[in-house]
Amino acid sequence: MKTRLCLVALLLFSLIAWGADSAPLFSALLAGQPVPKEFRIINLPRVAKNSFALVADAGKTVLRIDSDDSAGSIEIPIGLEAAGDGSGGRSSILEWRWKVSRIIEKADMDDKAGDDHPARVFVFFDVPLDTLPFVERNKIRLARLVSGLNVPTAALCYVWDNKHRVGYTAWSPYTRRERKIVLQSGPASAGQWMSEARDVAADFRQAFGIEAPAVIGLAIGSDTDNTNERVSTWFGDISFRK
Repeated sequence: MKTRLCLVALLLFSLIAWGADSAPLFSALLAGQPVPKEFRIINLPRVAKNSFALVADAGKTVLRIDSDDSAGSIEIPIGLEAAGDGSGGRSSILEWRWKVSRIIEKADMDDKAGDDHPARVFVFFDVPLDTLPFVERNKIRLARLVSGLNVPTAALCYVWDNKHRVGYTAWSPYTRRERKIVLQSGPASAGQWMSEARDVAADFRQAFGIEAPAVIGLAIGSDTDNTNERVSTWFGDISFRK
């Protein structure tokens, strides 16, 4: 069975950018230029790679992701002060806009075999390791040992789904350290830009039942490797509200 995007993102997400200055927003870049190295692409082993490009859309530069029986995500580096620490002392409102060419017909977010989405936004958190259940704590310790990275201990994953109602939430079929939240659903809005604003601290509290710890990572992506379908996805600027 193929390794899934959410798990590999958790395993491979290095935190070297967090604490550094924010990278430019997509709209500040030139369409056609290579994606800057600050936006680190995260691919899956033994899975075809998504393609990423900066393109023009209605006079603004946006990021386009093409997924064709493939998967991959891209790190969005921002400073920790912009992200907020979940304590309420800083803003935790995450804003972005996204567009998809189509939904993934055969997807099923509740089933490992159908766990594909045309668009995902990951927010990673640093829950203290010693507060986790024994089995989960040791899984993360093993992942950190194998990868040599500070693997996040929890994640929210905002998705564009094919059939579940907006607001539907569920654990990833692969791990209870990731909660998925449906923000867009069905074909009605395909081809249209949709804007989002989420209080990630509140979403984390509802998902995990505890106060949100520090936000330590952000990534966006698309995956069609389970359903063998094809989709194009566009992301506009994504940032935490100052």
